[in-house]
Amino acid sequence: MSGRRRTKVRRLSLGTAAVVLAGAAAAPGASAVADGAGSADGKCEFTVQKDVPTTMRDGTVLRSNVFTPKGDEDFPVILIRLPYNKEGAENIFYANPDFYAKSCYIVVAQDVRGQYKSDGKFYAYRDEATDGYDTIEWSARLPHSNGKVGMYGFSYPGLTQWLPATLTPPHLVTIVPAFTSSDIYDGWTYEGGALYQSFTQSWPLFSLANSSVDRLPDGAKLSAEMNQASADLFSKWYRSMPLTKWPPLYPKDERVAPYFYDWIKHPSYDDYWKRWAIRDHYPQVKVPALNYGGWHDIFLGGTLENFAGMRAEAGTPQAREGSKVLIGPWTHGGSGRRAGAVDYGPDAVVSIDEIQMKWFDHWLKGVDNGTDKDPAVKVFVMGANKWRTADSWPLPGTQYTRYYLHSKGDANTLTGGGTLSTTPPDATEETDRYRYDPENPVPSFGGRFQASVPGGSYDQRIVEMRPDVLVYSTPRLQADTEVTGPISVTLYAASSARDTDWTAKLTDVLPDGNSMLIRDGIQRARYRLTVERESLIRPGKVYKYTIKLWPTSNVFKAGHRIRLEISSSNFPMYDRNPNTGHRFGTDSRTRVASQRILHDAEHPSSITLPIQPKPVG
Repeated sequence: MSGRRRTKVRRLSLGTAAVVLAGAAAAPGASAVADGAGSADGKCEFTVQKDVPTTMRDGTVLRSNVFTPKGDEDFPVILIRLPYNKEGAENIFYANPDFYAKSCYIVVAQDVRGQYKSDGKFYAYRDEATDGYDTIEWSARLPHSNGKVGMYGFSYPGLTQWLPATLTPPHLVTIVPAFTSSDIYDGWTYEGGALYQSFTQSWPLFSLANSSVDRLPDGAKLSAEMNQASADLFSKWYRSMPLTKWPPLYPKDERVAPYFYDWIKHPSYDDYWKRWAIRDHYPQVKVPALNYGGWHDIFLGGTLENFAGMRAEAGTPQAREGSKVLIGPWTHGGSGRRAGAVDYGPDAVVSIDEIQMKWFDHWLKGVDNGTDKDPAVKVFVMGANKWRTADSWPLPGTQYTRYYLHSKGDANTLTGGGTLSTTPPDATEETDRYRYDPENPVPSFGGRFQASVPGGSYDQRIVEMRPDVLVYSTPRLQADTEVTGPISVTLYAASSARDTDWTAKLTDVLPDGNSMLIRDGIQRARYRLTVERESLIRPGKVYKYTIKLWPTSNVFKAGHRIRLEISSSNFPMYDRNPNTGHRFGTDSRTRVASQRILHDAEHPSSITLPIQPKPVG
């Protein structure tokens, strides 16, 4: 702004601008005068230039809409790069360019390579680091740019921030990656070695592949067929095997979605995935990050890991000390009071636009608005429906407490279900058994939002009545118990199969019997040691498994019960393990597995909960 030191950078021409009415269609390189408050009240009028070309280092041309405040001053730039059509950015949560342009920011909204108006071929993740770097530096040289660039956006546009940030672009000042992950393999495509099936299949079908084929000669036909397949996912396509030949994404047509079949070809954490691992490059990120997400989001684990990793390893003191995290009771992209069947009250509602604006005003304009003094961690405690703040994650003073599984061999039903207690089991404990049939998997019902699978907390009793779901519950709690932090299940189990899955769910059982889902997770047997290489199991042999349920924050009220469910499927959130031990994705048929869960003195199966000594009241 006026009087502030300007960064001297080389200017780039945007071309001659023809002025048209705000909201009207603009020709490539043309501009539109936008409705905005006069500068007298601190707001800016601005122009919009459509489809502004930017040449990447390999010669590919990407196109952006550029929103420029009117006047003679220089302004910071806010950049969003997305595969979901820059023309609709105003309809994507927290992404309305007008909002920021009216507050005197240059805003650049860019179609990523191979999507909508940008040239090149789209391949998920592959070019986002270098294309992002080149676009950041180009944005810093725009007319009226002061050379300071910030980035924002959630989900995939969160990755389009992290990936170039690892290359340390000199004009990048800050990023606001939301509802996104720390790793493309772990917690984005796979979890515990199991495929995020509903997400990885529906996402390209609904969006990525469906939009990128539009430029093909037969694109209209392909898009129509994919739209029909999207409508038939539950009735037909989620059960289609083998995954290596999944018909809706055209396995023999590399123009459509070759990346999907590469995901299937690489079920282990190998070099294919490691090139995109954010968690391995925090020292190269030298700018502060505002991370935010939701307890019911598919990428929650990565959001929290990115925050903790930046605080510990980022490349500058400013990046380490300035990074913060905000987690609400939300599904993917949410910021309201409801998630699933639960209303978390008015305190759950926040204005992400205002939070982002405050962040950008501080880091890009130097406004002393207290952002640097805000707590590093702000999380919403479900159940209590209040916010908690801290200086680090996990919370200091957390008491990690083991609750052991107990039963007399009849944990399969609610009426004769097993129990949970802090008392270790003795030698008299019996083994619990069930049959896992991949043709009759446990259905997904809430949890981590995944496109076609609704997210949030739902009553699990209809699931818990199945014979292939084991249930273990505490007695009614005598006092409020707050669980805030990472959760894990230690399971001693045996299977008749060479490979199988183990799933776990944590629920909050209300006095009326409703068993509300809080957290879930999965572990594929062949990846029990490491996700970098497979190790099949020996039928009948007992192995120790660790199932990571990811963090949560919930107060289990006095009179409620804490419940753990154990099974072997959660479909279609995760793919069905066919129990064959064959190469992943190649099976067309499945086998039934006989499963055993042990919880005796020698095999103390348990769930470890992060208990807070003083629950939020």
